[in-house]
Amino acid sequence: MRRLTARRRGEAHRVASPLELFFDLCFVVAIAQAGVQLVHAVAESHAGEGILNYAMVFFAIWWAWMNFTWFASAYDNDDALYRVVTLVQIAGVLVLAAGVSRAVEEHEFLAVWLGYVIMRLAMSSQWLRVACSTEGPERRTALRYACGMLLCQVGWLGLVILPEGGRAWLFLVMAPLEMCVPLYAERGHPTSWHPHHIAERYGLFTIIVLGETIAAATVAVKTGIDENDALGELLPIAVGGLLIVFAAWWIYFVVPIHGHLRSSRQAFLWGYGHYAVFASAAAIGAGLEVAVEQAVGQARLSTLAASAAVTLPTALYLLTVWVLHSRHFKVGLAQQSVLPVTALLVICCTFVGEWAVLAAGAVSALAVATGTTLTARMLAREARDDARDTASHSESADSSDSSDSAGSPGSPDSGEGSEQGSHSAV
Repeated sequence: MRRLTARRRGEAHRVASPLELFFDLCFVVAIAQAGVQLVHAVAESHAGEGILNYAMVFFAIWWAWMNFTWFASAYDNDDALYRVVTLVQIAGVLVLAAGVSRAVEEHEFLAVWLGYVIMRLAMSSQWLRVACSTEGPERRTALRYACGMLLCQVGWLGLVILPEGGRAWLFLVMAPLEMCVPLYAERGHPTSWHPHHIAERYGLFTIIVLGETIAAATVAVKTGIDENDALGELLPIAVGGLLIVFAAWWIYFVVPIHGHLRSSRQAFLWGYGHYAVFASAAAIGAGLEVAVEQAVGQARLSTLAASAAVTLPTALYLLTVWVLHSRHFKVGLAQQSVLPVTALLVICCTFVGEWAVLAAGAVSALAVATGTTLTARMLAREARDDARDTASHSESADSSDSSDSAGSPGSPDSGEGSEQGSHSAV
């Protein structure tokens, strides 16, 4: 056991630890359960209720993951107690995952609340440990975090004791309060999170969520082929879904984002915005499952609704990635317009019937090709401008040398020999 003190923000070669990777993989179990329930709700024509329940459950998953991620970036000392408490948090998310189906189908939130309690108590104990290891403003920040988490957890008790109609209102109150805890806690003394480490952690979780999307869609397509022999109907969905996920990966990782995370304000906006990125990425997989079930006649909804289950989360993903990542690095109206226009075109693909998913995939792939081409042209233009500037500077330098040589003792005008002057000018 070691003192739980802050790590340096400028620490070199900071990467995700094996414990953090294990933590992420266990969270995917809960995300998969949330996606399954979303599929069932949409397939049974209860999309509104299903999306609300999905948003609530996904918030609990995402917020617990995010709190641990930022804490670990600042205070991970990897001693035995730190590892044990992290494993307790993993146990909590598995309890939450086990209760997702009852929460959505029977509106019974006891298991979800209990899993959240386990995670939050473990996280609060980490902050209390920081408070015991530090002093001054840093200690005050740690105590604010611990107390804020515990008070919010009392508020979440309403999921268990309030009537069903009041739970959605409770969520609308408690979710903003939860997100205000870091804003309040870090006033006066920001924690020493590591920009490169945070960017890597978010990127790795994005990969895991996209991988879960591919896995869910693959299982759905396989089941449809095995049970209904519907390869012809499912092939466009499979190809389109694969193109969407490939484009989603490419667009997210096209530029490194850690250089943008220069202040706590920028980092908070970026980190909070990833709720929409992660939720929409996971919802793409659920939408592909819905499209497969509709194509083989196992879902009680129209082709338009099944197509929207894929295109709407895809459009949301494209827009949020543009807001959080791409717009900071794009130059000119053409580059800035690629992702917003693509999102609009993906929504329009909803109305092309059974080819909607394939069309959305083709549009997403075209967006990648367009963005890559525009960037390549910009780089080529900059290279030509640099070469032209270099040549201009060289000509100016040669002209200056020639002028200096003309007045030197070795020049022809100085009367000391035309051959030596001519050689100097060359």
